[in-house]
Amino acid sequence: MSNQIPGDENTGGIAGHGSFFQDANLSAEEATRATDWVRKHVDRRTIDLGERMDDIREHMWELEKEGEIIVHRITDEHEPINVKTLFGWDKKVPTKQLWHHKSCGQCGNIPGYPASLMWFMNKFNFEPGKDYLDETDQTSCTAWNYHGSGIGNVESLAAVFLRNFHQAYVSGKQHGHELGHFFPLVHCGTSFGNYKEIRKYLVESAELREKVKKILGKLGRLVDGKLVIPEEIIHYSEWVHVMRNRIASELQTIDVSNIRVTMHAACHYYKMVHEDAIYDPTVLGGNRTAVGSSVAQALGSQLIDYSTWYDCCGFGFRHIISEREFTRSFTMDRKIRVAKEEAQADVMLGIDTGCITTMDKNQWIGRAHEQNFSVPIMADVQFAALACGADPFKIVQLQWHASPCEELVEKMGISWTEAKKNFEAYLKEVEAGNIEYLYNPELALGGRA
Repeated sequence: MSNQIPGDENTGGIAGHGSFFQDANLSAEEATRATDWVRKHVDRRTIDLGERMDDIREHMWELEKEGEIIVHRITDEHEPINVKTLFGWDKKVPTKQLWHHKSCGQCGNIPGYPASLMWFMNKFNFEPGKDYLDETDQTSCTAWNYHGSGIGNVESLAAVFLRNFHQAYVSGKQHGHELGHFFPLVHCGTSFGNYKEIRKYLVESAELREKVKKILGKLGRLVDGKLVIPEEIIHYSEWVHVMRNRIASELQTIDVSNIRVTMHAACHYYKMVHEDAIYDPTVLGGNRTAVGSSVAQALGSQLIDYSTWYDCCGFGFRHIISEREFTRSFTMDRKIRVAKEEAQADVMLGIDTGCITTMDKNQWIGRAHEQNFSVPIMADVQFAALACGADPFKIVQLQWHASPCEELVEKMGISWTEAKKNFEAYLKEVEAGNIEYLYNPELALGGRA
């Protein structure tokens, strides 16, 4: 039986997916040789720095001056902190007046992720409705569909991007603030990468702007007839990065110096529009993007580098749909096994929904194939919350995780048994209607009950 797909006689398949996908049968030595290029050439930032490019923000200022767009600016009221991107450009990261752009996958799979983030904002005495807003008037970025199935298109992605960030721009009005009061804080790595890519297309293409302006006009999502584009696209882990020293000095209550931490940065954070990712010479010599690693370092844990740091988690969007076993074997063999055997990690941190879900939820499958190694997987902000005394169940919500977290929590000096007992007692209170809220749900309706 032929493995070839009709119409693709040269390659015998389309993008390596389908029944024609065959094992390369490489020996261990050959497999090592095949990935040598990663260690030799991608281990530093030399490739990324080989060719400089335009800073897209400079073109945004020009478009604004010409009356084409409104740039949602980061002002002094947002109390920004400047950081350096891969190309050495300054990036302003707002620390207050933030509009939470949540993640589809976080809310469904890893609820302790956004809960930990808002817990920190409350710990810093941020006032909901003034210093941050967690409203419900937002949509999925739809990039999962685009990258997974390929049936999306740039116009629809651009319209969604502009629709959501228009809402962020005008959201303060319902709470008595000026336009632009709240600045969007993007939780998901996929959304973050997608939005940066779409912003670049929009700034570079007058044709795309014209097309989506008609759509946004019909939706009532223009301001003075103009598109609204944010000055920066900010990922939540960038907020954690710039707040890491305050988190450690003001809130940390637990010594984590005995905890070995490995970090998996999301491809959509630092490989997609890579020039915008944050690097810091004090974090692993500036050879890895700083976010995630930096907060583990600031908390005093043992940050351990490992050889497959550059690899995808295995999710890959289309892989998880068309070659599910590829995803599972990749995440087990290239990430979890290495973190456990090479780095002897107590925990692996991530910064993206898809990565954490993939590496966390597939470990039980490894056991079916006698791959009896496991590592707790969680977001950087969840680990930071644990180190600052957050409840492992009520706030960090580790009960949603498939990988075992008990040993890590106990090693941090937190009693898992006691926390579980307290949580079960709390659930009885919830049944009786006595619910604790991190955030006043009425604010999601613009302050209207």
